[in-house]
Amino acid sequence: MAFGWTLLAVVVATGLTVLLVLAGFWIAVVRPYLDKKVGEVIEAARQIEPGVKRGVREGVEETFKDLPEATLKESSRQFRRFGSGLFENGLSSLLGDPPDGGRRNSGDR
Repeated sequence: MAFGWTLLAVVVATGLTVLLVLAGFWIAVVRPYLDKKVGEVIEAARQIEPGVKRGVREGVEETFKDLPEATLKESSRQFRRFGSGLFENGLSSLLGDPPDGGRRNSGDR
């Protein structure tokens, strides 16, 4: 029986030692390194974001200038239809399906 208690004590002591070494390595090495890298990524994102916004804005403005007005109206109608469908599907997945007595799609009539 003394051998069993000795073995249990060795296993517990080994486990605690490994946990302490890993926790010390995490706190002293890994965490500061990750904090530094996350800070660098955040700073890079702050520098890139205004340029991306400006580029997207200019691209969209150029596209709208080059499109005929009829195409623009039809495209915006399709975009609104897609956006409302996407919004309804998102709400349905979040809140569940509406009851049968509710609004029907134009294809159901």
